[in-house]
Amino acid sequence: MTTTTPPESQPFQAEVAELLNLMVHSVYSETDIFLRELISNASDACDKLRYEAISAPDLIADGAPPDIRIVPDKKADTLSVIDSGIGMDRQELIDNLGTIARSGTKSFLSRLTEAKEGSNLIGQFGVGFYAAFMVADRIVVTSRRAGSSDVWVWSSSGGSGFEIAPGSEADAARVVRGTEIVLHLKKDAQKYLEAHEIERIVRAWSDNIQFPIRLVAEEGDPRQINSASALWQRSKSDLSVEDYKQAYQQIAGAFDEPAMTLHYRAEGRQSYAVLLFAPSTKPFDLFDQARKGKVKLYVRRVFIADDADILPAYLRFIRGVIDSEDLPLNISREMLQNNPQLTQIRKAVTGRVISELESLGDKEPEAFAQIWDAFGPVIKEGIWEDFERREKLLSLSRFTTTKGEKRSLKQYVEDLKPNQTDVYYLTGESAERLKANPKLESATARGIEVLLLTDPVDAFWTSAPLDFGGKPLKSLSQGDIDFGLIPLLDDKAEDKKGEAGADEATTIALIKDALGERVSDVRPSQRLTASASCLVAGGGAHDRMLERLLAMQNKAPTTKPILEINMRHPLVAAITADKDAAKDLSFLLLEQAQILDGELPEDPAAFASRLNHLVLRGLAKG
Repeated sequence: MTTTTPPESQPFQAEVAELLNLMVHSVYSETDIFLRELISNASDACDKLRYEAISAPDLIADGAPPDIRIVPDKKADTLSVIDSGIGMDRQELIDNLGTIARSGTKSFLSRLTEAKEGSNLIGQFGVGFYAAFMVADRIVVTSRRAGSSDVWVWSSSGGSGFEIAPGSEADAARVVRGTEIVLHLKKDAQKYLEAHEIERIVRAWSDNIQFPIRLVAEEGDPRQINSASALWQRSKSDLSVEDYKQAYQQIAGAFDEPAMTLHYRAEGRQSYAVLLFAPSTKPFDLFDQARKGKVKLYVRRVFIADDADILPAYLRFIRGVIDSEDLPLNISREMLQNNPQLTQIRKAVTGRVISELESLGDKEPEAFAQIWDAFGPVIKEGIWEDFERREKLLSLSRFTTTKGEKRSLKQYVEDLKPNQTDVYYLTGESAERLKANPKLESATARGIEVLLLTDPVDAFWTSAPLDFGGKPLKSLSQGDIDFGLIPLLDDKAEDKKGEAGADEATTIALIKDALGERVSDVRPSQRLTASASCLVAGGGAHDRMLERLLAMQNKAPTTKPILEINMRHPLVAAITADKDAAKDLSFLLLEQAQILDGELPEDPAAFASRLNHLVLRGLAKG
């Protein structure tokens, strides 16, 4: 050990500096989060020590189980959080406290800057250590990695950088293993030196931490202030709604209340305890590209991993714990993906979660609506990915339709019109725009319910061959549509169908000649009753919405659409009646169909000029 080596100064990663600036000048009202986050980090360090000690027992040579201590010092205005966990060496201190090695950091900082209450985001993102700068103007971290003789001291005042230096002999005598974090509290944070304040926060947020949390007050002996029980191992009858709420908030690092709680024990070929929660609000990183789950895996109360992917990616919003009695304690993270026992657990737990969501939808629709509003687009990813459970996920799904909100496919099928054999849907960017889409006209005239699908994922899962209850799902933007056997709501509309329209062959020939290769075909429409035209995809092509999404990502070559025309519309009839305007009218049919689909005309300037010309021509004739 040495006391003569001067401290080395290092700058913070740019994102950390920005984050610290937010914390130092924090306007967040919920400053209690700092202690919860420091305790959570200490618990993680104790978990890691227990895990590594399975294969290296010498790491706990003294035989003392890991614990966490909180030491307020009113004379020095300091609050210390001390753990006897795995500890950190020099490089780990730099990596863990000087950088944020996580994707989505920029997005997180943007969200945090905008949020009036950022505590929930802080907890979800795992940058809780920096929350301590909300209450401290200087932080000193002294750490010794288990099994090492070296002690290192990291310190910062929340500016642009930090210092790191070897610890002194006094540091080495004080920190024999683990990490000591000393907060030099700001004047307005002195309340966190009071024993009753510390106990209040621990009871509210950290009571279920599995390691003893001991308060080392200036008066009296150290005493444990948390229950330190594995709540998921306790009987449901012993637990209250408040117990589950606190467990959820501690496990998930959240501040909302769970919309669904699933707690059970599986016995038989596999023995394991399950405590899972569905949040009521979406986390900011729900659509992170990694699509990682957040269910923690334990083996006989020993933490193994929080990235074991126990649930499929489309259930990544579920939070909680699975504690196995049968998996080997020394299972490596590499072995997790291929372990047959864990594969069985994955399959069983996934089925149980989906069944629980189904039951919630039937028995507590309001609670299920919270989950669906927050996570419906994610759940629908499973319709595309999980062939085995596709029927169940379709049954679970809720849709906005031309009949209302939160409609299930079961309700849809129960309300089928006479002779209706398909479930019809339309994909687009918003329900309002879809309701005005001309492709709905013929369906609306017959009272046929249509699913209005507006999430980007809808364009993908609907591209699979799907049916529900033997009724195929069919797009109104793709292939042929024939409603001929389904009666119209208005009998008088039948008379209009017989009205003479434009000469079909001549009209189509003129439009094809004008548009050339801009469309793959021109044909009379069975979809339209009032509008002049619409664009659809061929039966073998992608749906129009999927085509646009793939084109935006350059993932697939675009195919030419089919232009469908309403032969009884005056604009269509004018094409054969006024040969001089036929070309302009043909382009107008195409371009207005593009606009109604949410697209821009290929040449907006030419469209405007053409429209002006036709209007002025009509005025001159009038």
